[in-house]
Amino acid sequence: MRKCAPIMIVMAAMGLAVPAFAASGDAEVEAWTPSQDSIRATAAGIALPQTVAGLSLAKSGEVSNGGKAIDNYAQYVSDDGVIQGTFYVYMPTYADASLAAYMTDKAVMERFGGKTRRSAYASVAVAGQAGKAIRAVYDDAADGALTTAAAFVHAGHWIVKMRITGPTERRAEVLAGIDAMLAKLTVDEPATLQSAVPANFAACPAAGAEDATLVAGKGNGTLSELKMPRDGKDALCIRGTVETAAGRLDILQQSGKQDGAIIVPTDDSGTVLAFAPAEPGKDYTLSIHSVGQTDLYGVYDRIPNARQTAAIVDGKDPQTARASSTAAYAANGEITMVGTAGTR
Repeated sequence: MRKCAPIMIVMAAMGLAVPAFAASGDAEVEAWTPSQDSIRATAAGIALPQTVAGLSLAKSGEVSNGGKAIDNYAQYVSDDGVIQGTFYVYMPTYADASLAAYMTDKAVMERFGGKTRRSAYASVAVAGQAGKAIRAVYDDAADGALTTAAAFVHAGHWIVKMRITGPTERRAEVLAGIDAMLAKLTVDEPATLQSAVPANFAACPAAGAEDATLVAGKGNGTLSELKMPRDGKDALCIRGTVETAAGRLDILQQSGKQDGAIIVPTDDSGTVLAFAPAEPGKDYTLSIHSVGQTDLYGVYDRIPNARQTAAIVDGKDPQTARASSTAAYAANGEITMVGTAGTR
């Protein structure tokens, strides 16, 4: 049997956080449906061939949320195991290909730094549809030793992330791999593919410095759509930054919409902290979006400042220690509201 590096090594080489894997014994829903020629994310209806540009499927499973089939991976390797790729199909409750690309870009550049060059970062075709994916290439990573490429797609409730990494001297194979994945990806419902372009940041007013206070008697038990332009369809701006245990994070809002929603993407896996206006210019509800789940918190009298936002991200703000309710998403898109008194 061919030996290949475990997926944790692939993720570490990309400079990204390594999540815990779900136990296979907990499986209740089939994450993947294999055929003779392809592997298909069952609920999403999104598939790749089992062999793509010299890379062959090595294993597949779930990254987290075991048995729910909402956070799925398939690992690909070259015959010699040197070039490695991963095909992710997952359901963040705030799905945005542009943010996924942006946060992955930050993670790669911060991890490798120095000599790492972003040599490509643009909207490209996927599954024969122009402008429906974002493709990024990073050269001279790891002190010049590696080339890594990634692509991001938003289809319905799902985000697809494809990554390939290999030695610099085999750059052509890495690029051939990511381009073949983009070309060979199939989607059961092509109309669900969203146009996507890299995030565009404009000038943004500075954030306020005053502390925000939870409004007594106002809960946040209602799930509502977060009104922000997604997939790079309109300019966002950086309102400020916060220092957290996970590093420096950007506070984002829609450019030119001073009283609109505020989001803080916290990782490359779709976790987003959000403040949505309860009414124009007055009161902001807090929600935290992740894979398959949105936690709903209280209502603030204003947007929390950078210090408070950092404490919320780190789970250290006593005002937001408890979620009022949780929206749990199933792979078929159904949402179940659950009241909770548990800590975050």
